[in-house]
Amino acid sequence: MIDIKVPTVGESITEVTLLKWIKKDGTYVERDEVIAELESEKATFEVNAEQAGILKHGAAEGDTIHIGNVMAQIDETAPKPVVTEQPKEETKATPTPTAPVTSVSNDIKATPVASAIIADKKVDVKAIEPSGFGGKILKNDVLEALSNPGKKSFGDNELFSRNVRKEKMSNLRKTISRRLVEAKNTTAMLTTFNEVDMGAIMDIRKQHKDKFKEAHGVNLGFMSFFAKACAIALSEWPAVNAFIDGDELVYHDYADISIAVSTPRGLTVPVMRNVESLSMADIEKKVLELAGKARDSKLTTEDLTGGTFTITNGGVFGSLMSTPIINIPQSAILGMHKIQERPMAINGKVEIRPMMYLALSYDHRIIDGRESVSFLVRVKELLENPSLLLIGKDPVKTLLEL
Repeated sequence: MIDIKVPTVGESITEVTLLKWIKKDGTYVERDEVIAELESEKATFEVNAEQAGILKHGAAEGDTIHIGNVMAQIDETAPKPVVTEQPKEETKATPTPTAPVTSVSNDIKATPVASAIIADKKVDVKAIEPSGFGGKILKNDVLEALSNPGKKSFGDNELFSRNVRKEKMSNLRKTISRRLVEAKNTTAMLTTFNEVDMGAIMDIRKQHKDKFKEAHGVNLGFMSFFAKACAIALSEWPAVNAFIDGDELVYHDYADISIAVSTPRGLTVPVMRNVESLSMADIEKKVLELAGKARDSKLTTEDLTGGTFTITNGGVFGSLMSTPIINIPQSAILGMHKIQERPMAINGKVEIRPMMYLALSYDHRIIDGRESVSFLVRVKELLENPSLLLIGKDPVKTLLEL
């Protein structure tokens, strides 16, 4: 028997949670095949089989296991099972009963009987809670909606349910909770706001998005514009890119920008290294890579450590304005929001412009009001005049040496 132990994943991490077994107990696994998925307080990672053989589970999904403890065993002496193909049985297609319903849209997934009732009783499908596989509306779903007009159950519960559920908090959620409270309690956090006209960037994307995709293989999004603008502004206002370490201020002559990514397990903040040195295409590719790794729980400890500044985009969920919390030990975080058309006074006339509110939360112990406001104004200027992103200066003023 070979012991499979929980690997070391970081100096400060002493335990992990077994999220799920990829391979079932008693099954034969090949060498280096992924057998389980673990979660630490910083990231999720996979465990591979060290030898081929029969797998024996040593823990259950949801268990907390200490680093170095045995989580499974592999019997490498067990022979590999021989798989034989079973003859396929001929199956006869069973005709599906149909109903002559013409007033129910083909986009609605419902059984024939349910469709007939919907059409006959003219039931609003929005008021029906589907319970069938894949969101299909069943007969009883329609009858339930008819018997309880204007009433809706809470999820899969019955009407007037008083059900309460308890779930164990994951290591990632514990870490998020601890860090957010720590940020609120240990920093002198303040938020300043501004707004940016996104018209120029939207025009550039509309004009060049197809050629950009053809040339670089990725879409031209908003994040590359914001990341480049922040990198330039951070170089001009170094306090925003610094943090406090005891009695010292640590400044960074580079921009390692963290981007907040929401996953089913919680918020993760992977890092883009040296954004000041990346092209727009490089940034978009990195964003796509990190978002994919976050979605697939492939982020490593290296991906999640060392950021100097953070950008978070609540606009993807429809947020119009918010006050983001600092990602400690960093000293500032920029919040992007939903683009919304609003009437603006332009040269004495009212115009409808695509506007976005920006929010900069910062640690007032290291960043003064003048620095925070000036940083945000500079980001606004760079976004509203994207040509400035090329060299950080106005081309005409540069030409005239002004």
